[in-house]
Amino acid sequence: MSQKLLIIKKDGTEEVFNPQKLRSSLMRSGASKQTAQDITIEVNKQIKNGSTTDWIYSLAFKLLSERDDAAPVRFRYSLRRAVSELGPSGFPFEKYIAEVFSAHGYNTMVGKKLKGKNVVHEIDVIAENSEEKITAELKFHNRPNIKTDLKVALYVTARFQDIISTGYYKPKKARPYLITNTKFSTNAIKYVEGDGTLELMGWDYPRKNKPNLHDFIQKSQIHPVTALTSFSKKDHQILIEEGFITCQDIKKNGGKDVHKLGLIKNKKVENAIVEIDEICVKE
Repeated sequence: MSQKLLIIKKDGTEEVFNPQKLRSSLMRSGASKQTAQDITIEVNKQIKNGSTTDWIYSLAFKLLSERDDAAPVRFRYSLRRAVSELGPSGFPFEKYIAEVFSAHGYNTMVGKKLKGKNVVHEIDVIAENSEEKITAELKFHNRPNIKTDLKVALYVTARFQDIISTGYYKPKKARPYLITNTKFSTNAIKYVEGDGTLELMGWDYPRKNKPNLHDFIQKSQIHPVTALTSFSKKDHQILIEEGFITCQDIKKNGGKDVHKLGLIKNKKVENAIVEIDEICVKE
């Protein structure tokens, strides 16, 4: 298959299809070298000029699903999309990230108001342990091609400088964060790295020393409910609206809390619990 095939990204732009990019993505998700190679070859056979990245993802996901031992890999491969489907509002994402921090040993709060030197600020997520206080502004995007830009970094920096000036963090280490489920613009990264007030966490940023959001979620083993194929997209939305944000929320009390809703078929819930057991494999 020619390497000159053009594929269409979510933002409508075109790029040359790179099989190695697909192979690497599968292997980062935990697929064996052979599995990644087999799937890449099959995608190569079926792809056409003008195929979309959504089509490539769907085919690769389908091929992964046909493998008997692929549930954890399938979950990791779909993680980014599952997180982006927690919307449309940002609040479920805030609750989800708070749960991820909790799994890393932090006490968390969502939507708490803090008095700065000049005004009151509502903080999306506060995460605290014996050594540090993390105050995080979260920027949720439904589409992966939308970046969190310089304008956001500027105003979030100003907000946290207003809070820092009150001594709120002392005696613990102050760690103001800007977190997004997509990426940051180049200028946002340059500004934050130069200013030094904020820390950034995006899907694949930072790339060294500190965890990016993908790795932070993976290590927490907190899975978004939208990762479950046992439920339809409509089911996912019903569950999110009722406060079931994570797979762990579904499994709690053996699924009885979901059964009580009466909005999801019992068989689906039972299948989901089996699926959760398959994907919740410790690293």
